[in-house]
Amino acid sequence: MNHAAAAESLDLASLGGSLIDGGWRAAEERFPTLDPSTGAKLAEVALGRGPEVDAAVAAARAAFEGPWSQMGPGRRREALARLSELTAAAEKDLAQVEALDVGTPVGVARKLTVRAAAKSLSYYASWIDKLYGDVVPVATAQPILDFTLREPVGVVAAIVPWNTPLLFVGSKLGPALACGNTVVVKPSEIAPLSILRWSALCAGAGIPPGVVNVVPGDGETGRLLASHPGVDLVSFTGGSETGPRVAAAAAGKRIALELGGKSPALVFADADLDKAAMAVALGVFGLSGQACAASSRLLVEASVHDALLERIVEVARALAPGDPLDPATSLGPLASERQLRRVEGHVARARTDGARLVTGGERPGGELAGGWFFSPTVFDGVDPGAALAREEVFGPVLAVLSFRDEEEAVALANATSFGLAAGVFARDVSRVLGLARRLRAGTVWVNGYGQIPNQAPFGGVRGSGFGREGGREALETYTQVKNVLIEL
Repeated sequence: MNHAAAAESLDLASLGGSLIDGGWRAAEERFPTLDPSTGAKLAEVALGRGPEVDAAVAAARAAFEGPWSQMGPGRRREALARLSELTAAAEKDLAQVEALDVGTPVGVARKLTVRAAAKSLSYYASWIDKLYGDVVPVATAQPILDFTLREPVGVVAAIVPWNTPLLFVGSKLGPALACGNTVVVKPSEIAPLSILRWSALCAGAGIPPGVVNVVPGDGETGRLLASHPGVDLVSFTGGSETGPRVAAAAAGKRIALELGGKSPALVFADADLDKAAMAVALGVFGLSGQACAASSRLLVEASVHDALLERIVEVARALAPGDPLDPATSLGPLASERQLRRVEGHVARARTDGARLVTGGERPGGELAGGWFFSPTVFDGVDPGAALAREEVFGPVLAVLSFRDEEEAVALANATSFGLAAGVFARDVSRVLGLARRLRAGTVWVNGYGQIPNQAPFGGVRGSGFGREGGREALETYTQVKNVLIEL
């Protein structure tokens, strides 16, 4: 596990500044970003504060009112398409940076984050010359032409989380840039390096200086950006504890929030149990459980409980954590020591609350002992009122509950403050269609889990936020409608 050599070969130490108006800017304060596999320092990064935020917003405003707005749809489409190509071409290096800074295995990072980002940029590039307005029918004695224009919002503050940073290059910057906005990105202080490395591609794609700016920093940096009077829209993805604070800081602005989840997977007796077991296990243990839509609650019909649990435990034990730089690894470490302690705390509390630990529940030893690794964990017999059934763990921990009939299953599934996603495994089409309507979630997967096509909207309800990323719906987030009425 020679991570130091890998970090040196990628020249991570050079990613220490903020990208503002096309150039790198140092800051008076700096903070370390650590390798979650070893705990070693990877680089020291600029800690953005008022001067950096002010400069980045000013650069974004100047670019919005200047070269970016003056580029016709065809040229902007070409630039975004080129940015997609450059992102795909840099797949190997970008995946390695995420493996070192986040702990995402390189194979997973290449497919799940880098390729997804490139595909999303390409998808939204194709929308640029298709953002039509409408003609409004007006019945009056005097001839009138009434029509609408769909216009960019302006300067977007994109505050992204640490679990899959490059994924949000596609889901946030893709539609924001396609609609003609400019962006200031605030990556997480836990994992800022992959977005900093990616941002250097913008100039080569023909994106004018100031269109994309990156200011790394902490929560205070995010507050300064969200509350900045020069920002028109705040797009935030992160924890449910931080979301309300971001919303308060952004008071008076347009805002889109994608927060946490405690997503249920409902498995009925007529389901394909092998398929359900694999989908649920990968849904909660993939990314080491650090996914907002993780299938962290398994609700299983009592008659197949034992058979399904046996299958899931078999998958869990086969998914051993390993070195994220190894292409054969499927599970890496948790992204930070703080997150590791959080997961350990949830596991300890679940034991106290009376849940039965079936597998996992501990840190692996050996060469992984120095990192923030945690084994896939399954608790059975979880009380519906227990913390493990209601609170987001954001780690590889599955809570298993049983139900007797469909009514109890729906009641258990909806007994949470969240509403991001849900899964249903059943062969009865009538049941599936009925459950899709009754489950309070922004996305319902049926006989599968976790797939999010570029063309599909994604977002939550209730405590999981509001607004949608992905698909045509994202374009509505990053545009505003102007009505024009002409008396003829």
